[in-house]
Amino acid sequence: MEPGDSTKQARAAAQLRKGVLEYCVLALMRDRPRYGVELLQALEASGALATSQGTVYPLLSRLRRDDLVTTTWQESASGPPRRYYALTDSGRAALAEFTRIWPGFRNAVDAFLTAPPPTTGDLA
Repeated sequence: MEPGDSTKQARAAAQLRKGVLEYCVLALMRDRPRYGVELLQALEASGALATSQGTVYPLLSRLRRDDLVTTTWQESASGPPRRYYALTDSGRAALAEFTRIWPGFRNAVDAFLTAPPPTTGDLA
């Protein structure tokens, strides 16, 4: 690895994560409500989507303001009450739309990344 490569890789990963994190968080709530630390743990377990509380909690606040999620407080057997986040109908619709367009977007990016390099005669 050349000097600066790890910084470039981290920057590229951060930009990719920024673009999809909202929808991954919504997808984690598809089947049941989740609380913040639970969301962070699931993102961490994925490897590529690991992030911090300083990213997830503001995102959850924005999703709530945008009426994509709703919150409830529930008692916890292992500590203080927890705020659970659940999808609203608008949140389900946003996730469904992202799910619909994602394969085409992913395939378009993959096509660019896996296309053979142009030959010298192809350059203008």
